[in-house]
Amino acid sequence: MNINMLKAKLHRARVTNSELDYEGSCAIDGKILDFSGIREYEQIHIYNVNNGQRFTTYAIRAEDGSGIFSINGAAARLACPGDLIIVCAFASLDEKELKNYKPTLVYFDGNNKITHSSHSVPVQAA
Repeated sequence: MNINMLKAKLHRARVTNSELDYEGSCAIDGKILDFSGIREYEQIHIYNVNNGQRFTTYAIRAEDGSGIFSINGAAARLACPGDLIIVCAFASLDEKELKNYKPTLVYFDGNNKITHSSHSVPVQAA
């Protein structure tokens, strides 16, 4: 049996551009893609913290070190520059792979610079 697991999470990145007339996708700084393990053309889920919109697209590579998070095509109607987003990628793992599996979680400051990373979500207190 395979189980869909969180592979990578980019937590609270800031949208830098929304390009309605660009071919659909989400352009992400190439260094951030490399650091997180998200591959170009990989399916990603985007959750807009500002307006609650949730949508699926795919990642494309933006210029390394640019800090770009550009929401393109029809999805540009769902996120505006300045909005905070969470980007997630998932992987299908079998029981054997699950034993030592940990996702990559990446956290950002207000300028899309990585502040830290982790491999587990903090326990939520009551």
